Amino acid sequence: MTCTKETVKANGLNIWSTGAPPGSTTEVDIIGVQGLGSHPFFTWVKKVKDKNTQKHDGQNGLVEEVMWPRDLLVPSFKNARIATYAYKSGRGVRTTLRQCAEQFLNVLLQHRQKPDERQRPIVLIGHSLGGLVIQQALVIAALDSEFRELRLSVSGIIFLGAPFQGSSAAVLGKRLAQTIGGDLSLLELLQEDNPDLYSLSKDFCTSYHDWDFVCFYENTDADFTLFKTRVVTASSATLIERRMIFLDTDHSGLNKFTGKDDENYALVLPEIQRMVDNGPSIVASRHQSKKSEAAGNKHWLVPRGVNKLFTGRSEIIDKIKGAIRNDSTQHADKQKVFVITGLGGMGKTEICLQVANILREEFWGVFWVDADTKSTAKKDFISAVAAFGSLAESIDDARQLLANTKHRWLLILDNADDPEFDYQAYLPSGSRGVVIITSRVSDCSQYSTIGSEVLTSLDIGLSKQLLLRAASITDELWPSVDQQAEDVAKLIGSHTLALIQAGAYVAKGYCQLDEYPEVYIKYRKRVLGYQPSQARPRYGNVYATFEATAHFFEGSESEDSKDALRLLGIISMLHSNALPLRMFEDAWKRSRGVLEVSDTEADTRTLCRWHALQLPEFMEIEADEWDPYRLNKATDLLVSLSLVVRGNPAGGSPSLSMHPLAHAWAKDRQELGQQHKAWISAACIVALSIYDMDEHRDLLLHLRTLLNNIEVKTASSLGPKPMMIYIFSAFAITCNEPSMEYLEVYDLYAVNLLSTGDYKNALELYMQIVNLRERVLPIAHPEKIASQQWLAHAYVVNKQPEKAIEFLEQVVKIREETLPITHRNRLISQHELARAYLENRQEEKAIELLEQVVKVEEETLPITHRNRLISQHVLACAYLENRQSEKAIELLEQVVKIEEETLPIAHPDLLASQHVLACAYLENRQSEKGIELLEQVVKIREETLPIAHPGRLASQHVLARAYLENRQEEKAIELLEQVVKVVEETLPITDPKRLASQHELARAYLNNGQAEKAIELLEQVVKIQEETLPITDPKRLASQHVLARAYYANGQVEAAIDLMEQVVKIKEEALPVTHTERLASENELARFKKAI
Repeated sequence: MTCTKETVKANGLNIWSTGAPPGSTTEVDIIGVQGLGSHPFFTWVKKVKDKNTQKHDGQNGLVEEVMWPRDLLVPSFKNARIATYAYKSGRGVRTTLRQCAEQFLNVLLQHRQKPDERQRPIVLIGHSLGGLVIQQALVIAALDSEFRELRLSVSGIIFLGAPFQGSSAAVLGKRLAQTIGGDLSLLELLQEDNPDLYSLSKDFCTSYHDWDFVCFYENTDADFTLFKTRVVTASSATLIERRMIFLDTDHSGLNKFTGKDDENYALVLPEIQRMVDNGPSIVASRHQSKKSEAAGNKHWLVPRGVNKLFTGRSEIIDKIKGAIRNDSTQHADKQKVFVITGLGGMGKTEICLQVANILREEFWGVFWVDADTKSTAKKDFISAVAAFGSLAESIDDARQLLANTKHRWLLILDNADDPEFDYQAYLPSGSRGVVIITSRVSDCSQYSTIGSEVLTSLDIGLSKQLLLRAASITDELWPSVDQQAEDVAKLIGSHTLALIQAGAYVAKGYCQLDEYPEVYIKYRKRVLGYQPSQARPRYGNVYATFEATAHFFEGSESEDSKDALRLLGIISMLHSNALPLRMFEDAWKRSRGVLEVSDTEADTRTLCRWHALQLPEFMEIEADEWDPYRLNKATDLLVSLSLVVRGNPAGGSPSLSMHPLAHAWAKDRQELGQQHKAWISAACIVALSIYDMDEHRDLLLHLRTLLNNIEVKTASSLGPKPMMIYIFSAFAITCNEPSMEYLEVYDLYAVNLLSTGDYKNALELYMQIVNLRERVLPIAHPEKIASQQWLAHAYVVNKQPEKAIEFLEQVVKIREETLPITHRNRLISQHELARAYLENRQEEKAIELLEQVVKVEEETLPITHRNRLISQHVLACAYLENRQSEKAIELLEQVVKIEEETLPIAHPDLLASQHVLACAYLENRQSEKGIELLEQVVKIREETLPIAHPGRLASQHVLARAYLENRQEEKAIELLEQVVKVVEETLPITDPKRLASQHELARAYLNNGQAEKAIELLEQVVKIQEETLPITDPKRLASQHVLARAYYANGQVEAAIDLMEQVVKIKEEALPVTHTERLASENELARFKKAI
C-alpha cells in the first residue's frame, strides 16, 4: 500500500512506490531520511507555479507541489521501492541522535524480512540531520551482527548538506529552544566543531572506507529576514577524500527540486543512478565474502566463562567489536591486533572473555594463550593447534599452522606482562586472524594495528553497582545504601577487583557495608589480602595481583629493576597523586652545598652531609652534574608496568601518580626496616628540595603524607645526632608536653604543622613553646621573640588576629628599640604586625606601618627582591581593603610588571599579584581589564593546581563575581556551580569560604531569574550563619538581605518583608545613617511594601 499526502506518517517509513510491477523483481530500495524538525511530506516538496493557469491580470496562478521522491524518483526507477523515513525531532520532543538511528535501523529491518528483501541493495539519501542519522545508524550496525545483512546491502549514500562538523546556525536554534522550552539534545550535538560529531565521522569513515557515498552542499546563504547565513558550510558538509558537489540553493533547498529539468536535480540523479546500477554486483560480492567466513564456531579453547558480576565497559567492548568487524581496505593486508593495557586487577581478562563470547560465532576458532610464562604460552599454543588436528612441538610451529589456516580465528594473548620480552614472537603472520593482547606493560600498545585501550577505574556509578552486586545486596535496598557504596568505591579508587573483593568481604559477614571504611583503615593489609573461596580471580586478591608485577623486579639483577624498586618505596611514603619529578633534581642541586657541611657542624635546623648521603643511588650524589638518566629509566619501568602514571601538565614539571591501592600495596609490601629506610630517603629528598615553601606548594600534599607516615614529624631536621637517632629508633618523644631538652624539635614540629595546614595543633604547641621560653629567657632574647612571632602567626591563621596583635606589638616595640631601621628581623616583625592589623580590619594602621616597611625596602633592596615585592603586594592589599583602589593599582602594576619579567608564568607569587590586581581593577570599575586578567589567572591555576586548591577556588570565585557584576550571569553560574560542588565535597558545612561561594551562586541564580534555586541555596546558608555568626555579622546580614530579595522575586512578599525588616532593624542599630548597605536594605524594604 503506497503512501499519499493525506496518509503520510510522522514516524516511520512512508513508502511511495512498492517496487516492480507483477512479473518483475524489485531490484533496489531508495530511502530518503529527513532533517531536524522537518515535516514528513513538505520537507521533500518544491512548490512550482503552473504556467498553464497563469491569469491574464498578471496575478499568480495555481501552485503545483513537486514531491521529488514520489514525482521524480518513482517514474525514473520502476524496479525500485521508494520511501522516505520520518521521525519526530522538533519542539517538545526529547530524543538523541542514537535513539533516532537505532529506531531507523529497526524500522528498516522490519521492512526487509522476506528472503528477497534481506540482501536487496539500498541507496540512502540523507538531508541535513538525516545524514547524521544515517551515519550513526551504520556505525551501530557495524558493531551489531543483527544488522549485518542490512549494512552489507548499502550500495551508496547521498548526503545533502549533512553537518558533519556541526553548524553555527545551531547556536540560534539552541537559544530559541531555551526561550520556548524545547529539548536541547540534538541542537547541542549540532554545535559547530562538536567533538562528538568528529568522533562519529571518524568511526563512520573507518568502518565504511570502501562504501560509495557523495556529499552535496549548499552554495547560497539562507535568508532568515533579519539576517542571512550559511547554515552548513562546505567544510562541514563534506568528508575527506570523498567527492563533493555544490547545488545552487540554500540549505532548505538541497532536498527540493522543481522537476526532472531542475539543474540541481540533474546533478543528483546521475549519482543515484550509478549507485542503483552498481548495487547488485557490489552487494552480492560483499555477502558472498561474509558467507565464506561465517562457517560458525568449531573450536572453543577459552579457560572459563564470563563473570556474572561483570559490569560496564560497554564502550570499550563496542570499540573492540567495531575494530574487529571493520573490513576496510586499510586493514585487508595486515594482521588485526588490538591491545588492552592497564594496572593489574582492572578487568582486562574479563573484557576479553566478554568479547570472545559475543563474537564466538564469527570465528571458526577462538584460542586462549596464557602468556604469563614461556612454558604456559607454549602449552597453550600447542593445545590450540591440536584442537583442529595439527601437531606442533614449539610456539613457532603453532604460529605457522595458525597462519596457514583458511578460516577466521581469534587468538587472545592474556597476561603478556614481561617488559623485557618481545611478544612479536607470539603473533602469527598473515591477515586471516585477529589477536587481542592484554598486558600491564604500556609499551605493548605498539603491537596494535586496529586500536588499543588503557583500562582505568570504573566510573563511580558502575563502581557502586559492581560493589553492591558483589555484596549480594538486593536491588531494592540500593537507594538506601547508595552513599555508603560511594564512600567505599572512592576509598578503594574504584579498582575493579578491589570492588569485588570488598563486596565479598561484606557478603561473607566480616563487616557491614557502612563499617567497611573504618575496617579498611584499621586493617588495610588484611582486607586487601582477603580472597573469596569460590570464583577466585587469577591471583586471589588485590595485593597478590600487584605482587605479581613486583616479582619481575625481584627476579631481575638489572640496575634498572633495583632502581625502580627503590623509587617505588620512596613514592609509597609520599602522596599517591602528582609527585613532581623536579623535586629530585632540586634535591640533588641543593645537596652540592650540604655535602660540605659536616655532621658535627650541624644543628637540628641545619641540613648536612648526612642528609645528602641518604639520597638513593639512582640520584648519583657524587656526580659532578645532575644526570636524570637512571631516574628516568626507573620511572619508565614503573610506567611501562602500569604501576605509576606519568603526567605532563602544561607549563609544569612532569609528575608521577599511582592508583591509591597500588600506592598502599607499595608501602605495605615493605618490611618495617625497609619502610624506615624509604621514609628517611623520601624525607631527605623533600627537605633538600624545599628551599622556599611558597615555591613548592605542589609538595604540600606529599609533605603531609610523609609526616603522617611516622610518629615523630620532624622531616625538615633529620640528622645523625644522637637525639635524632633516638627519635628514629624509639619514636618515644611526646608532643603534648614539650620540654626544654627537645625544644628545637618541637619548634620544627610546629613549623611542619603550620606548613601542612594543621593550624589548631600548631597554635596549641606554640603556646606551650612560648610559655616555656618566657619562663627561662630574658625579654629581648632572640629565641623568645622568634617564638612569640611564630605564635602570633599561628593566631592569625587561626582567625584570632586580636591576640596576634597583642604579641606582635610587643615584638615590634622590642625590635624597634634594639635593631636598626633596616634590619631584616625588624622589618619582618613590622610586616607581620601590619598583616595582623589587616586581618583585624584595622586598615589604616596596617597602611601606616607597611608604608614605612616599603619605604625602607625600596631604599635598601633591589627592585626584584622577593621581600620587597611581597611587602608592596601586601600594602596594595591594604589600600584595596581601605577603598583606595587607584593606589593599589599603581603599586600592583609595578609589582606584576617585575614579576612577569622575572618569574615563570605559573609562579604562585605572580599569580597572587595578578589576582589582587584584577580585584583592584574590578573595585575601580575597570571590569574588562579585571575579567581579562582573572581569566588568565584562572586558566593557569586550572592547568597547574588540584581542583580543590584554595588559590584556584579563590580565583574562580572572584572571576564568577566579576561575571555577575558584568551581567554575564550564565558564565557566573557555570563557574560557581563548579566551585560550590568542590567546596561542598571538601570543606565543612560551616566553612566561611563554602558559605561565601554558595551565597554568590544564589545571587547569580537570582539575577538570572532562577529565584527558586536561589531560595533553596540561601535558606541553607542563612540557617548555618544564624547558628554560627553574631546577629550583626556583615556576611550574615548580606545573605539575609539577598534571601529577602529572592522571596520577593518569587512572589513571597510577606516573607520578604518579614526578613528585610529584621535586617533593617539590625543595620539601623549597628551602622551609621549614611552607610550604603543600610540604605540599600531600607530602599528594598520600601519597595517590597509598595507591592502590598
